[in-house]
Amino acid sequence: MSEPAWLSDWLVSVPLILVTVMVHVGGLAFINELVVEALERRRRDRHFLLVFGIVVGGTTLLAVVLHALGTALWAWAYLALDLLPDQRSAMLYSISAMTTNGHHDIHLPADWQLMGALESLTGMLLFGLTTAFLFAVIQKVWPIGSRLRRG
Repeated sequence: MSEPAWLSDWLVSVPLILVTVMVHVGGLAFINELVVEALERRRRDRHFLLVFGIVVGGTTLLAVVLHALGTALWAWAYLALDLLPDQRSAMLYSISAMTTNGHHDIHLPADWQLMGALESLTGMLLFGLTTAFLFAVIQKVWPIGSRLRRG
């Protein structure tokens, strides 16, 4: 009896989704600790625009690193399963899938194409989490500037 269509994709992708999301959320929690610590140190700083730029810019940069880690995890899986020929192709395919940009001329074998779509779903989830997190960071930093302008 043959394997049901796309069973392998699901068996590989669901654990990858869980690990990728857990790494991402753990990374966001770590970044949050850095933000809180930075704001505590700069609590009385009168240079709000500089503090705002550093905190939001640094947070964004670290979030990009988290997305790169998630992308690398999926690229590793493609290589481990021998679905793509080399690291460059695997990383390009993965970042294209994660961002839902498309895959140029790089494609997974037909019986593994659902895995790419599931990575795109993961990317949408991660970008949603990151957007919510960046919004929360801005909400933490913004009141500091308001208090400094008033006080």
